[in-house]
Amino acid sequence: MYQHPFKRHQTKEVSVGGVIIGGDNPIRVQSMTTTDTFDVDGTVAQIKRLEEAGCELVRVTVPKPEDAAALGEIRKRIGIPLICDIHFDYKMALAALDQPVDKIRINPGNIGGYDRFRQVIRKAKERGLPMRIGVNAGSLEKELVEKYGFPCPPAMVESALRYIEIAESEGYDQMIVSLKSSDVMTAVEAYRLYAKQGSYPTHLGITEAGKPPYAIVKSAAGLSPLLIDGIGDTIRISLLGDPVPEIQAAFDILQATGRRIRRPELIACPTCGRLAIDLEKIVAELEQRLAGRQTAVKISVLGCVVNGPGEAKEADIGIAAGNGKGVIFRNGEIVRHVVEAEMVDALLEEVDLWEKTHGDQQPQTLDRHGRQRLPMVTK
Repeated sequence: MYQHPFKRHQTKEVSVGGVIIGGDNPIRVQSMTTTDTFDVDGTVAQIKRLEEAGCELVRVTVPKPEDAAALGEIRKRIGIPLICDIHFDYKMALAALDQPVDKIRINPGNIGGYDRFRQVIRKAKERGLPMRIGVNAGSLEKELVEKYGFPCPPAMVESALRYIEIAESEGYDQMIVSLKSSDVMTAVEAYRLYAKQGSYPTHLGITEAGKPPYAIVKSAAGLSPLLIDGIGDTIRISLLGDPVPEIQAAFDILQATGRRIRRPELIACPTCGRLAIDLEKIVAELEQRLAGRQTAVKISVLGCVVNGPGEAKEADIGIAAGNGKGVIFRNGEIVRHVVEAEMVDALLEEVDLWEKTHGDQQPQTLDRHGRQRLPMVTK
């Protein structure tokens, strides 16, 4: 079987509330609340919904003193690391760092200059907390926009490296970097350029992507090339509205690029006139009965005599069917013949067997398709 080559861009490890970002650790999925942070009950309720969906880190905005004052109570009531998000006011950054948060996110382009940035760095260092240096194309420093003529990838990377250098001069190295843009190609080029020069872990995202479903497609278009290149240590899919759908979208993109697998991958051929079984019914029943499983297994269900046998062989478990009967493959070899009424049960039996024979594999190893396996999510 062909092994997909995958080389992860090597970055240093940074701990965010015990969740390790970078290195060979899984690409972490995060989101941001839409509530008023000072509304503790509303904010905690939304975070709990995000946790239930699989969110691993959460960010809250801190524009006012009452928001900073609420951080301790919020942190006490949630089960994932809490990140405070700061724009414009360095004093709010300092106030937030007095609270029991796990990380701070700074936009260096609007924090108020280098001296104020140094004050925040010193406070973060004193507290032993990591920071995300979040460069945004829309709020790049004026002198860099004038130097390059527009907020292009080289300008964004220069901004990030400048602030990294300042932080390092203060003896601080617990940083994560993002280079976000609402333009897909700008973001892709910026992250690729940074990866050639920087070793701090990266937070991936297409900012202001808009309303789903287009925003999910746009995010996938921007993040997938980077993930396939091995770039990215944590991601957020920015969607207008309720943040909970961001989590499923993020895991779907990680699954599709083979970077992180948290459920069986089900492959089915498109409907056409060659189908001789009720493929939609079979796939729907499989999806229902596989719900909740975290097995990193690729299952192919093909009802086509043209490509079906070849595609079924390429999956971990596959079936090539037609005229009410089918052949089941395991690791490319034929293992049994079944009739249509038995197909779902037979495939599930194969998944059970796969779990028994592959359940002791280490989650960080690549599977035979070059995909990174997912460690089980713990609450």
